[in-house]
Amino acid sequence: MIMATVPPVIELCGVARTYPGPPCVSALRPTDLAVSPGEYLAVVGPSGSGKSTLLNVVGLLDRPSTGSYLLDGIDTGSLSESGRCALRGHRIGFVFQAFHLLPHRTATENVALAQIYTGPGRSERQAAAQRALRDVGLGHRLDALPSTLSGGECQRVAVARALVNRPSLLLCDEPTGNLDSATSDQVLDLLDELNEAGTTVLVITHDPATAARARRTITIRDGALTERESADASTTA
Repeated sequence: MIMATVPPVIELCGVARTYPGPPCVSALRPTDLAVSPGEYLAVVGPSGSGKSTLLNVVGLLDRPSTGSYLLDGIDTGSLSESGRCALRGHRIGFVFQAFHLLPHRTATENVALAQIYTGPGRSERQAAAQRALRDVGLGHRLDALPSTLSGGECQRVAVARALVNRPSLLLCDEPTGNLDSATSDQVLDLLDELNEAGTTVLVITHDPATAARARRTITIRDGALTERESADASTTA
């Protein structure tokens, strides 16, 4: 019996991004990158290295100038903007440095909002949001407002929001940037647990301690990607 091959979650082939000038800026040089299901990848580099450009391309927030990007085997370049938006909503969960929680909405309501454009009715959205919050250890804070949550709890709500649609990819941009070291460790422990449970995680960071949690590390500098061993993550960035 022939077994079906599972495609990479992320497959970049010659992807580059150039911003028009004058002068033109090559923010991301032609790049090949494959990330398999269940991987935990860190992309590290200094400010201005191209991390945000890579995140925008991988997150379907921006189109590459050249090359092709396949997400779960789907050619994203052939999709309309509405198709890209739908694919992003179903298959990518975002976690940012800023929590981006609505202050007058409960934790459950903040998480449920991520499902508005993915189809479920209100009761289904609420039930899924509560499950996601329990999964990140916040079953006791379902009705809490962001102003009553600690920074670590706010980021856990943000992670629950990113996971509620069961995405193929969890894309984290400096997820501990607003947290103290102890709280950062708690959030990184959570990412470890999610990855061990099968979630594909890509973290974009300049922090060596955050990158060290990943199983695989890519360095980006001047828009060019190079791969190195994760054990060396503390020597760069």
